[in-house]
Amino acid sequence: MKITPVYAQVRTHCPSFSNRVVVGTDMSSLDTADASQTPAAHVVSLADIASRSTTQNATSSTIRDRFEVALLLDASNPQQALDQLHDLRAELWRALVGFKPGAEYNPIQYDGGELVSLNATRLLYRLRFFAEFQLGRNLPGQPAETWHERELDGLPSLTGVTVRVDAIDPADPNLKKPGPDGRLELTFSGELKQ
Repeated sequence: MKITPVYAQVRTHCPSFSNRVVVGTDMSSLDTADASQTPAAHVVSLADIASRSTTQNATSSTIRDRFEVALLLDASNPQQALDQLHDLRAELWRALVGFKPGAEYNPIQYDGGELVSLNATRLLYRLRFFAEFQLGRNLPGQPAETWHERELDGLPSLTGVTVRVDAIDPADPNLKKPGPDGRLELTFSGELKQ
């Protein structure tokens, strides 16, 4: 997923960060950040997980795009930092849970969080989120999303059908076993108009 809509949503709807929202996490810079640079949110793409295709003759898979928001807090007063974490976590939920990061995505869902580190000066807590979309189009008029769809789009349109019928019955009495005799009993054609 594009991280920019998530970044913009956090920056716009989480006033507690006072524009201290960045994309990416540099662990060395987190160790040297001073108290005036907290609380801060670091938005990072994590991974995507694909389900197996739900169809046999096409591709239709659910893709789960995962990302996290890492919160950096001043922990010189651990009790106050943990209380602040509780409030910031709720603020992030209000900003992200239910938000659609793109037209093709389902709304974002919360996937859990965990304490990464807590020392005398810094608290780092990570919250994981995900949003899902379908890989493989729903309608023929939509653009191809897979190689198979692209290949099918390159085929010529079906313009007509010719059917030739060699009936099993009546069987040819000169043959030892019943079955088609090789003579066509019926032929018909039809044209398709778009």
